[in-house]
Amino acid sequence: MSIPSTGVAGLNTSQTLEQFLISIEQRAYRMAVIATGNREDALDIVQDAMTKLVTKYADKTPDDWPPLFHRIMQTTIRDWYRRSKIRNGLRHLFNWQDNEQDPIDSLPDSRELTPERTLDNRQDIEALDRALQGLSLRQQQVFLLRAWEGMDVKQTAEAMGCSQGSVKTHYSRAIQALRDQLEGFSI
Repeated sequence: MSIPSTGVAGLNTSQTLEQFLISIEQRAYRMAVIATGNREDALDIVQDAMTKLVTKYADKTPDDWPPLFHRIMQTTIRDWYRRSKIRNGLRHLFNWQDNEQDPIDSLPDSRELTPERTLDNRQDIEALDRALQGLSLRQQQVFLLRAWEGMDVKQTAEAMGCSQGSVKTHYSRAIQALRDQLEGFSI
């Protein structure tokens, strides 16, 4: 993504913003995949959030970008859920079906792992994904912002547009639910 800039100061801000986006893109994508269960939609969500950050908030300080970006991500994910509800209703109404399989999903793993270890890793990751998807959307997003993004309670509350008490409650419930669901796994 190319970020417009004006002058030397704008060039530094542009480079800093681009570095921020590069540093956040993989984790943001993973968060969106977990929230949506769909790689293409997750990519669209991350791209939309990045575009909105660049177009509306490039003039903010680098310290302001993480909470702003995650707030935009949360809003975009909620919008995706609203659109999906309508789209799924139409699919059901007209009996539309998605039978396409992503060809990338069928490619073999090129890492040099033993078959047993590959199976164990895949099962652990699938268990974690299922457990995360089993959380409510708020618990899921609070957990990802706190545990994966390393945000504190205040930053998470700002990003999600809720109180700090709500963040603490959702995080505690998410941790407990994940512990219960992942008991016995080596994650």
